[in-house]
This record gives sequence, structure tokens and C-alpha cells, in this order.
Amino acid sequence: MVPLSILDLVPVVQGGTPREALQNSLELIQHAERLGYTRYWVAEHHNMAGIASAATSVVIGYLAGGTKTIRVGAGGIMLPNHSPLVIAEQFGTLASLYPGRIDLGLGRAPGTDQLTLRALRRDPAASNNFPQDVQELQAFLAPVQEGQRIQAVPGGGTQVPLWILGSSTFGAQLAAALGLPYAFASHFAPDDLLDALEIYRAKFEPSEQLAKPHAMVGVTVVAADTDAEAQRQFSSIQQRATNMLRGYRGPVQPPVDDIETYWSPAEKIHASRMLHVSVVGGPSRVREGLERLVEVTKADELMVVCGLYDHEARKRSYEILAEVARSKETAPAA
Repeated sequence: MVPLSILDLVPVVQGGTPREALQNSLELIQHAERLGYTRYWVAEHHNMAGIASAATSVVIGYLAGGTKTIRVGAGGIMLPNHSPLVIAEQFGTLASLYPGRIDLGLGRAPGTDQLTLRALRRDPAASNNFPQDVQELQAFLAPVQEGQRIQAVPGGGTQVPLWILGSSTFGAQLAAALGLPYAFASHFAPDDLLDALEIYRAKFEPSEQLAKPHAMVGVTVVAADTDAEAQRQFSSIQQRATNMLRGYRGPVQPPVDDIETYWSPAEKIHASRMLHVSVVGGPSRVREGLERLVEVTKADELMVVCGLYDHEARKRSYEILAEVARSKETAPAA
């Protein structure tokens, strides 16, 4: 099995609070560290009642401070919302506090709606400058040059590893051109997955950071002791996808016994398409599903998302997944 990592949206559940969500995430990353996961990322989203990771660098500091070895990072920072200098300072500070453990994934979407984008005081056209902003950020994190008049302090010389995130072929081309690792958000936007990976690998140019392509594929995984229980827990994610179609991004809702009573036929089609790259079931089904995904995508790493209502079920899902990965590694050769 390829390395496994976690993307945590720090979900606020119905009846819960952001404080509880953040405490759950700390407990989950400590659990993930014990289980041997490679990295643990949180993402920038604004004005969403169901996500408590808007202040992404602050959350990363909280999680890194409660762990010792697992890599912690952003999946990602929506760079058009920020000055590259400020992000270099924030992540340079994190890298100074937790050396060798900080990742910085970068996206060009706003991570919110257009009205909230205006509240962020950002120009909607800022995303057009994303390639230049990435390179500027890269320069601020590089060793300080003699005579350099503007420095990120802390930041200069930390060389925090950058990743390009994407849900289309644009990010694939940029990651390839800059020689950076690439993470595809197929857990919610799977349509361009294979095309993007093909472009990334075909056009990759080696860089100081990376000698050969490294592609990470996002996948929703809900594992439970039985297929039926996994499918029931997955209904919270299905409800969330349906709610996005309805323009509602509230707290994560409890699972339901019959998802067909929640969505309309049209909503089912669209939500199921969004969640196409999902693996749901007991240990055997999860193993088979992940093996197929890796075979098809040739992924170098999987970034697993599991935004369940039930915190203990979420912990158990990642536990089963780690057990599946270990059993695959220790299985005798055929």
C-alpha cells in the first residue's frame, strides 16, 4: 500500500461547537500519529458553519504542538486570499517551531463564495496571479540572498515544502512546470483526475525540491467493522454533498438509515458524481477499493478524507484503514 495521509476539514457537527471540533481534531491527529499516517493536513475555508479551520496556520500550530513526529500542513492555503510574504512568515514561524514537520499545500480557489471573498478584501481576479504568487512565496522561503531588501522573518531559509493542489488540469500543469508535488482533490471533484495526473507526469520538470513526480490522490474513505455500518456512516457525507447542491454548508448532520429519503433523484446523480472517488465498507471492501484506485491512478500517496458526524466512528475508520494498509504490507508475495 502506498503511504496514507489525512485531510481533516475540522468538521463542526450538528449540535456541536468549533471548540469541540478543534479538540476532536487534536485527538484524531494524535490517534493518526500512533497509527503511522504520513501527514495530516487541514484546509482553508471561510464562512462555513460546518468547518472550523478558517485560521489554517493557527490550527496547524495547535495540532503540531500536540504531536511529535507526524507531518502537519495545509491542504491547503488559498493563496489568492493572502500576501505571499504573510504566508511565508506564518509558515516560516511554524517551520521554526516544528522543524522538518510542516507542509504547505497551495490552491488558487478562494475557498468560499464571492460575497465572502469581498469581505476578505481580496480582488476576485487575484487567482490570475497564482503562478507568480507561488514563485514569490517560494523565493521568500528560500535562503536569503545578499542584498535582499524584503525578507520573511521567520521564513527565509526554511524552505518549507510546497505542494500544488488542484481539481482541474491547471494545477497539474503548474506543478509540473515548477517541479512540485501535486495533490488532486478527487474526493469532491473527480472528473479530471486521470487527465490531470497524465499531464503532471508527462510535463514534470525536476526541481531542487523534487527529482521526480509525486502525485497524491484525495479519496473519501469510510471504513467500519461491517459494510452496512460503513454505508450508514457515509450517509452524513452524502447529506453534506446534497446540501452543497442546495446552497447550504451547515454543520455535519447525523447519519440516516435510508439516504434515499433525503435526496431527490437529480440530487442523487450530482452528489454521487461528486463522491465518485469514495471507498466505503468493511475491511475487505476497503482494501479492494483502495487497491483498485492505486492501480488506476498509480498514486504515490493517498490523502484520505473522512468527515463523519460520529467522532468515534471517524477514529475507528482511520484505525481500520491503517490495519488494512499494514496487512497489505505484511502479506506474503503470491
